[in-house]
Amino acid sequence: MRWSKTKKKEGEEEGGGGDRARGDVIVWKQQRSHSRSNLLIQEVSGRLISGDLQTKIQAARDIRKAVRDSASSSSSPSSSLKTRSRFAAAGVVQPLVLMLFSPNDEAREASLLALLNLAARNERNKIKIVADGAVPPLVELLKIHNGSLRELATAAILTLSTATPNKPTILASGAAPLLVQILGSGSVQGRVDAVTALHNLFTCKESATACLDAAAVPALINLLKECRKHSKFAEKASALLEILSNSDEGRTAIASSNGGILTLVETIEDGSPVSMEHAVGALLTLCLSCRSKYRVLILNEGAIPGLLKLTVEGTPEAQERSRALLDLLRESPQDKRLASSVLEKIVYDIATRVDGADKAPETAKKLLQDMVQRSIEIETSRIVSKGVSCTTEASSVGCSELEQHTSVSHEYFGL
Repeated sequence: MRWSKTKKKEGEEEGGGGDRARGDVIVWKQQRSHSRSNLLIQEVSGRLISGDLQTKIQAARDIRKAVRDSASSSSSPSSSLKTRSRFAAAGVVQPLVLMLFSPNDEAREASLLALLNLAARNERNKIKIVADGAVPPLVELLKIHNGSLRELATAAILTLSTATPNKPTILASGAAPLLVQILGSGSVQGRVDAVTALHNLFTCKESATACLDAAAVPALINLLKECRKHSKFAEKASALLEILSNSDEGRTAIASSNGGILTLVETIEDGSPVSMEHAVGALLTLCLSCRSKYRVLILNEGAIPGLLKLTVEGTPEAQERSRALLDLLRESPQDKRLASSVLEKIVYDIATRVDGADKAPETAKKLLQDMVQRSIEIETSRIVSKGVSCTTEASSVGCSELEQHTSVSHEYFGL
């Protein structure tokens, strides 16, 4: 028994020694791989910095390949991140940026691809690329007719615009109007990248004083028509349209674009919660800016069902916006011509889709009551704003007017 225990202990020690040996082998292999990687980085960097044009082009291609290989050959995301950081530390960014100025298309393409790979998922490299002067030549590349280079330059602007410190530099460079042009004339991938880049640039606090060109509206409307309303792309396009609705030129462009208002209404009906919030925000801004001009246009596109649905299903902000827009669309006495049975049917259909046929009557009733209450609150505010005194006579008049309005509201909503 003692012999058995002794042998077991010895076996355990042997097993532990084996584990240590295997661990030592793994560490040795990692060190060897790291050393070889460093040698490669130094060798490629040297060729890029001091070689002739063709040598530089091949070195740029080797940088791209090395980064991609490190990403695909390792299960750890940190491996490719370290490779990107080591290349940047070896001084490759500045020579690659200088290659963007070359009249040689092959050199510019190799440089763009290398820079894109160095910038991917590496905030520090993105900032360094911009600091080393990449934005001006990228803007020039956005102007050229070479579709491949222009598309790569668009992708580079998109990637660099994700770093917050880079946004003021890119906004000041004149890139935005060129991205707007690509919205209407670029490749599919170019247009997607242009929308995303514009979204990065104009939905941040740094863009508070920047103005997005209303020329973007027709292209954004067309892109929103064509894409899936639930997609992230639709969220970005609708966000840009909401920003554009804040200017007179943007509002005019939305209203005059083929299917502009209808596309926003469809986004309210079928979009993601984020897209719905942006779309209703754009329509609300239109109506607030000039109710007499935009109210009928919005009503003619059948906005009411989607807005009623949004008061139940939307985000808190979307619910508030949709209620405010409904108030603007139905505040006129002329709206009483809408039969209560028609509105009741609309609300019931929405309630059925939201909660099912069993709970539809209860949901519809709550929704209608909420709308009536909202209407009463608005009328109360109107009466108070007139400065109705608190005398008995004035109170009586105010109560009478409020009761009359309440009666009309109930009749309007079929309650």
